[in-house]
Amino acid sequence: MTMGFPIINYKATNTDLDERLQTLLEQKLTSLDKYIGEETDIKCDVEFEKMSTGHSGQIYRVEVNLWLAGKLYRAEDTLESFEKAIDEVRSELDKELRRANKKKETLIKRGGRAIKEMMQTGG
Repeated sequence: MTMGFPIINYKATNTDLDERLQTLLEQKLTSLDKYIGEETDIKCDVEFEKMSTGHSGQIYRVEVNLWLAGKLYRAEDTLESFEKAIDEVRSELDKELRRANKKKETLIKRGGRAIKEMMQTGG
């Protein structure tokens, strides 16, 4: 794991915590490092849950709660395998983080324009 990504706290409900799944999840989430940057206020909780054992199909649930600089990013999906659910959760987090990053950049640019206008007009 790279330096940017936090330690992940795992929880398993109605299933064994599989080291292979943990490794897969960590590899997928490491691709989100670009949004984390130098931030140190990070916490990540992950839950693997096998829903009702009497059913088949979409019974594998993965939930990720990622706190980054005090803001919660959350993704959850229930599919026919933990691997597919991990992929979907990573995609959802990527979308949320990209949206938040774009919003922050827009606010910074807007602030820069306002300062430039104030300097040009004399305040």
